[in-house]
Formats: sequence, C-alpha cells, structure tokens
Amino acid sequence: MVRCIPAVVLLALAAGSTAPLAAQGARRPVGVDDFARLREVRDPQLSPDGQWVAYVVGTTDLATDKTDSDIWMASWDGKENVRLTASPERESTPRWSPDGRWLAFLSGRQDSDGSQVWLLDRRGGEAVRLTSLKGGVSAFAWSPDGKRLVLEATDADSTPATGDSAKAPKPIVIDRYRFKTDSDGYLGSKRSHLYLFDVESKRVDTLTAGPYDDSDASWSPDGRFIAFVSNRSTPDPDRTTNTDIWVVEARSGATPRRVTTYDGPDDGPIAWSPDGRFLAYLQGSETKYYAYNQDRLAVVPVDGGEPRLVTASLDRDVASPVWGKDGWLYFLVTDDRARWLGRVKPTGGAIDRLTEGKRVVGSVTLAPGGRIAVTAATATQPMEVHALEKRALRPLSHQNDAWLAELRLGITEDLSYTTADGNEVHGLLVKPADYQPGRRYPTLLRIHGGPNSQDQYALNLERELFAANGYVVVAVNYRGSGGRGQEWSRAIFADWGHKEVVDLLAAMDAVVARGIADPERLGIGGWSYGCILTDYTIATDTRFKAATCGAGSAMQIAMYGVDQYVVQYDNELGPPWKSPDLWIKLSYPFFHADRIRTPTLFLGGDKDFNVPLVGGEQMYQALRTLGVPTQLVIYPNQHHGINRPSFQKDRLERYLAWYAKYLRPTASTQQ
Repeated sequence: MVRCIPAVVLLALAAGSTAPLAAQGARRPVGVDDFARLREVRDPQLSPDGQWVAYVVGTTDLATDKTDSDIWMASWDGKENVRLTASPERESTPRWSPDGRWLAFLSGRQDSDGSQVWLLDRRGGEAVRLTSLKGGVSAFAWSPDGKRLVLEATDADSTPATGDSAKAPKPIVIDRYRFKTDSDGYLGSKRSHLYLFDVESKRVDTLTAGPYDDSDASWSPDGRFIAFVSNRSTPDPDRTTNTDIWVVEARSGATPRRVTTYDGPDDGPIAWSPDGRFLAYLQGSETKYYAYNQDRLAVVPVDGGEPRLVTASLDRDVASPVWGKDGWLYFLVTDDRARWLGRVKPTGGAIDRLTEGKRVVGSVTLAPGGRIAVTAATATQPMEVHALEKRALRPLSHQNDAWLAELRLGITEDLSYTTADGNEVHGLLVKPADYQPGRRYPTLLRIHGGPNSQDQYALNLERELFAANGYVVVAVNYRGSGGRGQEWSRAIFADWGHKEVVDLLAAMDAVVARGIADPERLGIGGWSYGCILTDYTIATDTRFKAATCGAGSAMQIAMYGVDQYVVQYDNELGPPWKSPDLWIKLSYPFFHADRIRTPTLFLGGDKDFNVPLVGGEQMYQALRTLGVPTQLVIYPNQHHGINRPSFQKDRLERYLAWYAKYLRPTASTQQ
C-alpha cells in the first residue's frame, strides 16, 4: 500500500540545523499560519546557454482560500530573480526551447478543460497560448529543432453533453480491473496518449493510441524518434505493473517498437545518450513488491538487447536520470534520511557522489555546457534553487529568506536506537528551541506515510509547529520505509503492522530512557499509512494518551474493491476469498478495537479514493461504541491530500487542540 499529498543512541545535531539561540535574537516561534507563508520551489530548468534557471514557485493565500504557482527565473550569478508569470491561475512545467529564446509552460488560464501549453518570449511580452486540446495537456517536450512538441494528454470524452444531459451527470460505466484512482476518480475507458504538435501551424497529430497509457515521452537527439513508457501487457494491462520502454518514429501512423522486456516496471524519465544509441531509464521491482518498489538505473541499446544495471551495487532507490554531454549519467539517490546527487559512467563502475551533508536534493537540471542546478533543502532550510559548482552548492533563489529570518526553529537531531529484535532504526528528533536537558517533555510520535518513503533532512513545518508548542517530536523510518535498501523496505511484505510497531514503540522507549520524553504525556499520529500504523500501535499498546489519525484504515478486509490498491492486494496478499485468515490478521486494529484506550481524532476527505473515508468512519464508530473519546472530522470535496488552505489550517489547529486537551503541556514547556 503506497499511502503518502500529506532505545539507545542519539547522534549529533543535524547539519544545517537551527542556529544557537543567541543568534536567533527575538525571532518568533512557528505558528499555524506559517504553512501558508512557505513558498514551494520546484522543477528547476537550466536554459540552453546556462545563464538562467527557470523554476516554479507555489504559494498559498488564506484570504482567497486558494493556492497558486508561477514561473520565475534566476540568473546563474544569483544576482537576479525575475517573476515571469503573475496570473491567478497556476503555471507549471517550464521548458526552454532548444535555442533558448522561448519558455513554454502549462497553465489552465482561459480554459476550464485542463492545462494547455503557453509560450513566453524570453525577451519580454505577454505569454500566448499554443495548444487547445480538449481535456488538456499533462506533459510536453520540445523537439531538438524547436519546431514541434510531443504532448501527453488524456482522451477527451467522446460523448459531449447536449440538451438536458448537459445539466445532468451521465452514468459511469465500469468494466476495468483497476477502475479508480484518487483525484482522477473513476477511470472508465479513458487513457493517456501522445500527440505531435507543430508549433508554427498548430496542427495536432496522434502519435499513440489504444487501450493503454503512454507517458514520459523523450525525443532522440536527431529528432527522428520518441521513446516513451507504456504498459501494453496482454490481455489486461491493469493487472500488472509491467511497463516497458518503447520507441516510435516521430510521425503519425508509425508503429511503436518495444525495447525492454523485463517483467516489471521499466519507467521514466528516459534519457537518450548524446549519440542516440542508448537509453537510460529506471528499472523497478516486480509487481508483487509494488508497495516496496526500489528503482535501479538501467541502460539499454535503442535497437534492443539486454539492459545493463549500472547501479546494481547500490542498494538504494534512484531517480531522475539525466545523460550529460560529458558522457556521465546523473541521478538522485534516496539514502537514510538524505537524498544526494550522484553520477556514474553508462558502463557502470564506481558511483561519484556530488553532494554531501544532511540535506535533500529534490531535482536536478543540466545545461549542454555542463552547468548543474538543483533544488535542495536541509532541516532548517526549505527547497531553493542552487548552482552546483566544484561539489559545493551556491544559492540562486531566495524565496523563503525573509520569512525564515522571522522564525525561531526547533533543534533537529539524528535518532538511532536498537529494537528488542536486534534491528538498528534511524529517524529524527525535533526539540523545542528552548529545550532544557533534564526536563521531560510531552512527546509526539509522528509517523510518515508510504510506507515506502522516509522522514528526511528537509524543513518540516508540522514538526516545527509541534516543537514551537512545547512538544518533542519523534519521526521514525520504521521497517518498510525507503532509504535503507530492499531488505529493509520488504521486511513488512504481507505482514503489516507488526515490525513497524516494534520499531515505533522502541523509539518511544529510547526517548523515555534518555530522560527526554514524559512517559505520562505521549501522543501519536500520522496521515495515510501513518494513520494505519497509528491504529495498529494504539491497538497494541495503551501508553499513548492522545492520537490523531488521518486518511487511514484498520479493517483492511473492507478496503478490497474500495480503494485503488487491488493490484497490490492480489499480488501481495491474495484476494480475501483465497487468504481470509491473513486479511483478518492484518485487520486486527478493528477486530481488537476493544483493546484501545487512546482518545483518537479521525480525519479525512470525503472524495478520497486512495484510502477512502470509510476506513476512518469504521474506527470512529468502533471507538464511539466502546466509549473511548473520539471525534471524526470530514473535509468536503477533498481527496487524499487536503488541498484547500482553510482546511489545511483547520487540520493543524485540530491537531494542536486535541494533543493539548489530553497531554496538557505545561506553560514552562510552551514557546
């Protein structure tokens, strides 16, 4: 279940963590409204000449109760940051034309039917709309000569509403194995395909079609071919994660040719070698390990043949391959709370680590001349654009500097301990800024989702908000998490809520033994799989005095056919009629709800198809029946991630109120 958008040793203070208190002066603690002041920096794109980096800035407006995103660009010397778009609609996905004159991007302005491609002259002027595809464009890429785009778009509705039907919804006819996903809703027969778009004439030609999805299109260096990812398994692509790399001539009517044959996911992004002879891509884990996928970097000849796993010796998840003009393959590595940029020769061999320290590199972009830019964050610095020069990072964007200068952040430390069954577990510990050794603090175990993700060295406003309100926050990368290799991630295969709970409870034993946590004032909570583990934990141990549980489930057998994970269920657990005992075992928080004593706040969106609201409703009803203090908060028209700013604020306020009610931090420990 990939459920994420939302005892002994404590090691040294995390690099880049909060400055000494004296240096912070009269800075204020983090408040609830600060989530709306954080500016999200993402998707950096170096111009072909390497002089500018375009990037996206996401913002939140509490007054209008909306979010927005705009395109900015920073000069390579860091002296200029220029805002390029300022419409009330979201702009995203900036992509430079090969000659560097134009910057294309996606926006939903002037179109209620999805995002379209817009074009902005780098020399100035207003953006102009390029495409008008019904249903919108989800991704695009320039051809090497700048004359065409390849577009990724979902099939438009072939039966437009007319007359009375324009006012009334149509019946939804379902005939697919995997028939729903969060945000997209019921899938019907619509699929994602590729189209060729002529920039001058605005002509659109179909490149791919059929009962399968196509994505991650990438042009060959000579512009003759396009590589893409597609699951064309027979007889039913929905029943497997077996995507492959395909290549097709860049003309309408051409027949795609399959390049890879691995029985599992071969995924993008796809990077062509500069000579056009090879493709770099990501090879994932087989279908039964869907929830514990770990990607490896692979290279395959365009004409077909056996792929070479160039990171076979690296037991870590890799992402975002880019093939540099220097012949190296650049990629990101998720590694034990950090994420770093590495490179390797396409023939394999030693991996060269280009960034160091306790930080998270979010994305990477290369210019033809060799310049490299990344987004990067630390425990006390949110994502910003940086130039990478001589293995050192130099800031280019400063979107959050003024806001950060106001804040008094908590103290982030590494957490490491050994469980009773002999496993060393890693995580993070965030203490209040005025933490005093020898005093015990109310302590919150906040559990990340996934499970195949990690708590990492990047500023986390939720953790900071709790620390600012007098709590110590414990964040654990339990077995099942990413960043520690395949064995660590797969340890919970078909055995949910067991080893993870051992790891989580051992974390609390550790911070109590160190004299940090008050054993009488322990709280727990999380979202998605973090909520699922909250249910498992409070049904196992009664030490927690308060819990918050968002978008989770406990009666797992009732999730079959309700959520979007049927592929995982059938391949990892087997359908319920074949393995009923296992399903009942994994549903123990519900069937043993009478063991729960922890007052629990349940929350969720009523449109969530990832972990549907019914999971929280069932546990709320069980605790209400048993007389355990509980409450259920439903956010209307929200999916798995709560996106409406007023609801995001409400959620944070409810967290604080619920924990304060049952943990009652004293005035001496509050900020």
